[in-house]
Amino acid sequence: MAASCVLVDVDPPELQFPFELGKQISCPLKITNRTGRTVAFKVKTTSPKKYCVRPNNGVVGPRSACVVVVTMQAQTMAPPDLQCKDKFLVQSVVVSDGLSAKDITSQMFMKDEGNMAEEVKLKVAYVMPPEPQSEIAEEFDGPQRIFVPMERIVEDGRSGSGLSSGSVSLRSAELGTVSVLDFSPMKFLSCCGESLKEINGQSA
Repeated sequence: MAASCVLVDVDPPELQFPFELGKQISCPLKITNRTGRTVAFKVKTTSPKKYCVRPNNGVVGPRSACVVVVTMQAQTMAPPDLQCKDKFLVQSVVVSDGLSAKDITSQMFMKDEGNMAEEVKLKVAYVMPPEPQSEIAEEFDGPQRIFVPMERIVEDGRSGSGLSSGSVSLRSAELGTVSVLDFSPMKFLSCCGESLKEINGQSA
């Protein structure tokens, strides 16, 4: 919801900056002319050395809009609890058609009799920067690496029932070591079948 006066709508009603040390941060400000007449505007702040406003004044045609970019300079210290007391003021006034931004003066926005000048006040808020998206691990479709502890080797004379429970017999391996098998699913089944034949042959 925009902050409004008789002449203009200002959106957003609060300037929010994702605060990061040592980094310039910008926030767009949209000024919409609500009237059927030409309106001039001027943007002021309580901390002019801290913020850069481009453009800081201008002319908006009837039922038209203008975007102002407010940039906070890189900060070396974070305020306590990210609290900010800075404020902005958007002044607006009806002007004659054909007036350009270079013709705008501060006197145009002084409130006096016969001068229809309006003001919209905006607060500033520091917010936490968005967290980076966590990387999504891709599914690995290649050969699987299976780590088999040697203390679970199927020993001589043991039946093939151990293979059905997921054990693998590696007769050539030494006890106490770990073997790394690089099998695709089909190769794994083939290996189990050969081991089973070997064990059954020895048992016979």
